[in-house]
Amino acid sequence: MSDFEKNIKDALADPKNQGEMTDADSVGTVGSPDCGDMMRMWLKFSEKDGKRVIDRASFQAFGCQTAIAVASIATELLKGKTAEEAKNLSAQDLAGDLGTLPPMKIHCGQLVEGALRNALDPSETTTTETKPSLIGDINSRKSSGLRIVPLEQ
Repeated sequence: MSDFEKNIKDALADPKNQGEMTDADSVGTVGSPDCGDMMRMWLKFSEKDGKRVIDRASFQAFGCQTAIAVASIATELLKGKTAEEAKNLSAQDLAGDLGTLPPMKIHCGQLVEGALRNALDPSETTTTETKPSLIGDINSRKSSGLRIVPLEQ
């Protein structure tokens, strides 16, 4: 088992801040019908040293275990950050101590990043990725007239 897999397993054993926050100041939602991953993030702000900072963050996720683990870590990392500081965090930053996200799991971090950005600025896009998913990209392309026909053997 790799360190990354162990870190995911540890994060899933006791996920932090999972569930709806009824007194949230802001809510962000993202989802991808292509892969079925959905994430909602709630933020509660407070004043600290004259700054408006994130006091609490929580999430609900429907998706892969890595997305849940990243969201759990991210909600802890967000505490005490201003909206501007939070907005500058990348998907990899939000993964924290989980380690570097493997290429096939980057979308999990992007899902969390998208929910956070939507909560910070509701006008932000509600897609899970800044780039379309592979299936969405394929489906959106116009046919070139090329047709692939399997050959009989």
